[in-house]
Amino acid sequence: MKIGEVSTASGTSIESIRFYEREGLISEPGRSNGNYRVYGDEHVQRLVFIRRCRSLDMALDEIRVLLRFKDAPSAHCGDVNSLLDEHIGHVTSRVQELLVLEQQLCALRSQCHSIESGADCGILKHLSSGAADAPVKAKPRGASRRHRAAVHGRPTRQPG
Repeated sequence: MKIGEVSTASGTSIESIRFYEREGLISEPGRSNGNYRVYGDEHVQRLVFIRRCRSLDMALDEIRVLLRFKDAPSAHCGDVNSLLDEHIGHVTSRVQELLVLEQQLCALRSQCHSIESGADCGILKHLSSGAADAPVKAKPRGASRRHRAAVHGRPTRQPG
């Protein structure tokens, strides 16, 4: 197969295939008489594996470790479990960081309650002040809840 065919079969861009070759995640393909790269089914399978790992937000070093275990099927998978446990821990930490970020953004959004000129916008004022480095203190929570619901496409509950 030529690189375009491998790209289509694996759902991986040509640039990514070349990158993974340079990084040693896939073996260098053979060459045709015309000096074109010639890939096999093993390249497609490996690229699909890499894409799946990347979709789980795994780093290249984590993928390298998993590929080493994949290439040594008789080895026990305890280290694979440990790697995944560590990755889950990173994801959990990131989720917590993102929740804090969401709270800060909602609090920032609460700084502006009506459409004003840019000079009077509470959000722009807050971001321009030295207080922008400090956590934003939320004003009335109803405004931020309505905004969060609108952003996430959830219906809002109206009082009464």
